[in-house]
Amino acid sequence: MTSNDSHGSRIGRRSYLAGSLVGLGTLSIAGSGTVDGSGDQSGNQCPAPQPDEETDDRQDEAIDDQRDEDSDDHADEPSDDQYETVVDVVEAGADPTGTESITSVLREHVGDDTLLEFPAGEYYMDEQLRLTGFENVGFVGENATLVPATYHEFDGPQYRLFRLGTSDNPGRDLRFENFDVDQTADDTGIRVVSAEVKDGLTVRNVTVRGIHDSGTWGPGLFNVTDPDGEGVVSRFHATSGAVHVDETPNAGNMWRGATGINVNQHHRGTLAFKNCSLGGFPDNGLYVSSETGRVDVEGGWYQNSGTASIRLSGRHGTITDAVAVVDADPHGSDGQHPVRLDGGDRFEIDGVTVDVPRPNGDAIRIMNDVDATAITNTEITVGNAPNNGIKIGPEAGQTRIENVDIEVDGSANAVRILGQDAGAVELDDVRITGDAPGTRLRHAIYCERNECRFTGLSVDQPGPDKRRGIELRGETYLLRESDFQTTHVPIVVNGADGVRIENCYAGTAEGDHSLRIISDSGSVSLSNNDFPVGVRDDR
Repeated sequence: MTSNDSHGSRIGRRSYLAGSLVGLGTLSIAGSGTVDGSGDQSGNQCPAPQPDEETDDRQDEAIDDQRDEDSDDHADEPSDDQYETVVDVVEAGADPTGTESITSVLREHVGDDTLLEFPAGEYYMDEQLRLTGFENVGFVGENATLVPATYHEFDGPQYRLFRLGTSDNPGRDLRFENFDVDQTADDTGIRVVSAEVKDGLTVRNVTVRGIHDSGTWGPGLFNVTDPDGEGVVSRFHATSGAVHVDETPNAGNMWRGATGINVNQHHRGTLAFKNCSLGGFPDNGLYVSSETGRVDVEGGWYQNSGTASIRLSGRHGTITDAVAVVDADPHGSDGQHPVRLDGGDRFEIDGVTVDVPRPNGDAIRIMNDVDATAITNTEITVGNAPNNGIKIGPEAGQTRIENVDIEVDGSANAVRILGQDAGAVELDDVRITGDAPGTRLRHAIYCERNECRFTGLSVDQPGPDKRRGIELRGETYLLRESDFQTTHVPIVVNGADGVRIENCYAGTAEGDHSLRIISDSGSVSLSNNDFPVGVRDDR
């Protein structure tokens, strides 16, 4: 900012206030934002993620069509008028041909109340831009492509293009939008943006093209650090995913490799991801490890990541109208859950499609530290492998599953409910189909939890090897207004007590009984049921 006029850029009084400070190793702007070109004071190396942190470009063709869809965030669209200083980075000296690195130009001109505009062109970056403690900063492209240097040419170990705020010195009011990122060169992959702000985070229309094969951090990290703060990340796309770190030049320095989008323990506010898409990353796709913040996933496509394509924890989380898919295992992962809920007060899954033609883990996994979950208006399809549709951990809290379709073709449970006293589970209007055999797990629904209710079930399981409908092992059940048609015995009461079965139909193709009550079971009451081949009571 020594002589902004020489670049022909538009300036405001903020530029002149900051101009006298240019040239120091660390640039402090208006006593707030700090630009540091010497490297990070924290997180200088790619650390090994904690455990449970090569795809094609098939989704890339749909990315451009998504850029203008579902523009519900346009009502709050920022304008140039909110900035005192607007800088055209090309007029300020940035090379738009992708030949010379632009980081030094950005570092010279970025500051509080400043918008950096990127006209059409390619912008090469071989070191990160670091800005902390800022107020009201924007980076906006117009047909602009960021081109990161390869792993060998980038100034590591800070493998980021933009580090905007840190957990101990976050910014406020950040706008980052309308960029393509070209990492198609070999040994190239970058954290495009690491953004930690108190409030006012807006990131949208960022498309990463090319597989991440550098073995460094994945493309995005976002935290809202103030409990009352809010942020939105819209249409952030990285559909080519990443290769395992062992196949990269950074082998040995990370565990597994890149995470698609990371929200870590410093997130405390509310953050929404709208219509984003992630391909297969070796260490989770969208990974939220906060214990106190809220994250909402609205729409989008998440596919083939290791451990989970969507993995949430925190105070409150929702997944609405999203698609989660596992149809390949590009990293040799031990498990791939499309959706995994790790821990928190309350989670809601609504209108979600979970498609698992090549299962390598349960479709929806609810872990022990989750207090309450609701799964509604959702479709789950699980292919021919012994993986469950919904698995509820033995200490996971109360769970409601309503208006859900589950098709299961492998020898597993459509719904597996573990533990006894962690909280009631309710299934209402759940439809189970598919050709699953009874070879490994015989029952479509397995329940050892107490205080559970099953209403309006439709269970059609014609698969071989004694495929059955439901097995009850706990205490205090209500099963009513449900239809079963199975290969073998549709309903089994196995040591359960306090069971009420009302207004149910239980047909079987090969079984000798519609209902079997095992010898160590307690009280079972039956009312207005249609059991074509009767009841076997071994008590």
